[in-house]
Amino acid sequence: MRNSYKSPLEGRYASKEMLYLFSEEKKFKTWRKLWVTLAETEHELGLNVTKEQVEELKKFSEDINYEVAEEWEKKVRHDVMAHVHAYGEQATLAMPIIHLGATSCYVGDNTDLIIMYEALEVIKKKVVNVMDKLAKFATDYKDLPTLGFTHLQPAQLTTVGKRATLWLQDLWLDLEEINHLLEQKRLRGAKGTTGTQATFLNLFDGDYEKVKLLDQTVAEKLGYTSVYPVTGQTYTRKFDSLVLNVLSQVAQSAYKFSNDIRILQHLKEIEEPFEKNQIGSSAMAYKRNPMRTERISSLARYVICDTLNPAITASTQWFERTLDDSANKRIAVSEAFLAVDAILEIYMNVADGLVVYPKVIEKHINDELPFMATEVILMEGVKRGGDRQELHERIRVLSMEAAAEVKQNGKSNDLIERILKDDTFKMSESELKAILKPENFIGCAAMQVVDFINEVIKPILEENKALLGAEGHVRV
Repeated sequence: MRNSYKSPLEGRYASKEMLYLFSEEKKFKTWRKLWVTLAETEHELGLNVTKEQVEELKKFSEDINYEVAEEWEKKVRHDVMAHVHAYGEQATLAMPIIHLGATSCYVGDNTDLIIMYEALEVIKKKVVNVMDKLAKFATDYKDLPTLGFTHLQPAQLTTVGKRATLWLQDLWLDLEEINHLLEQKRLRGAKGTTGTQATFLNLFDGDYEKVKLLDQTVAEKLGYTSVYPVTGQTYTRKFDSLVLNVLSQVAQSAYKFSNDIRILQHLKEIEEPFEKNQIGSSAMAYKRNPMRTERISSLARYVICDTLNPAITASTQWFERTLDDSANKRIAVSEAFLAVDAILEIYMNVADGLVVYPKVIEKHINDELPFMATEVILMEGVKRGGDRQELHERIRVLSMEAAAEVKQNGKSNDLIERILKDDTFKMSESELKAILKPENFIGCAAMQVVDFINEVIKPILEENKALLGAEGHVRV
C-alpha cells in the first residue's frame, strides 16, 4: 500500500530474518505452540485434558485462521481471547481446555521472551561477523602508520590497524553482554493471573509439587531450562530495559565507528564503499558522501534514545501489573531490534569494503611529524653535548615560527629546515631524516594488534565459527 504509513525499518532497513521474528505470524504461531505445550503438560500431569484434544491442537497449530480471529477481536476487544475462540473453531474437540488455568500473559509474555532471545541470537551472529571483518582489516593494516588524534588534534602516531582494534574491542565488550543475557535465558512460565499460581493449585487439588512441575516442564518443552522464580502478572519489565541497554551498547559502538569513518572520509584517508553508479549528491555530481556511515549514526541515535522507553516502563509498573506497558512495549522493543539489525547490516557492508589511501595518510603524517619529533631531536641534541634548556627554548621558538607560516601563510611545515640551519643542534640532514621515519613513532601498535587478534578475537571467532558468513546488505 502506498497510501498508508509504513515503517522505514520494514521497508528500507531491517533484514527479512529480523522482520519475521517480530511478525504477526511468528507471534501467533508461538501463542499456539504455548497452548499446545500447556495442554500437553496438563494431560501428562493428570488433569482432565485428553490426548485427542492435545493432538487436535497440534493439528491446527500452524494453520492460523486470521480472519476469524480478527472478527472475534471486534466482538470481544481482547486479542488473546479472540485467538482462543478462533483456535477453538478449528480444534472443536479441544475448545473446552484451550488456555486452561492460564492468563493472557502466559502466551503474551512467554512469546515476547522467546522472540527477544531469538532476536538476540540474530544480533549476536551479526556482531560476530562484523568482528570478523574488522579483525581482517586490523591485521591487514597493522603496520601502516597514521596520525593519532586526541581532542581531534594531531597526536602521537598510531597505525590504521591499531585504530581498528578500538572499534573491535567495543564490539567484543558488547558480545560479552549479549552472551550474558543468552546464558541467563528464562521464561515467565505458567504463573497464573498475579503470579501466585492459584488457578493451577486449584486444578491440581492443592498439589504444589505438580504446580511447580507444570511451570518447569512447560519451559523445558519449549527449550528453556529456567523460569523466573517469581512474577506478577508479567515477567519483570526490568528485563526489557536490560535488553535495550545491550542493544544501545551495540548502537554506541557502531556510532563511534561511523563517526570515525566519516571524519576519515573527510580527511580522504579512508572511505566507505562507493558503488560504480552511486550518486553522492543530486546537485554536486563530484561528491562521495559517507551515506552508509551516516545512516549508522542516524539509526544508532534512535536506538540510544529508545532505551528510555523500557526504563520508564519498568519504573512505573504498579504492583503486579498495569497495561500502560503494552502499547509502548510493542513499539519500543521491536523497533530497537529492527534498528540495531539494520545498523549491523550496514556495519558489515562498510567494514568489508573500507578503502584506504596510504599516500594521503603519509602526507598528513609528514605535515605534522616535525612537531612530534621535537622531543627526540631534543634528546639527540643533548647527546651531542648541547644544553637541554637552551635546546628546548630553540625548538620552542622555531616551532612557533614554523606553525605561524603554516597557519597564517598556508605554507608547508618547514621546522626541519629551520633546525638544520640552526647550529645549536649540530645535526645533519641524514640524521634528521632517520629520526623522522614514521615507524619510529608508532610504538608497540602493530604488536598490540597481533596480540589482541590472536589472544582475544581469534578464540571468539573460532568458538562462533558456525555463525560466520552472514553478508550485510545496504538499501539505498
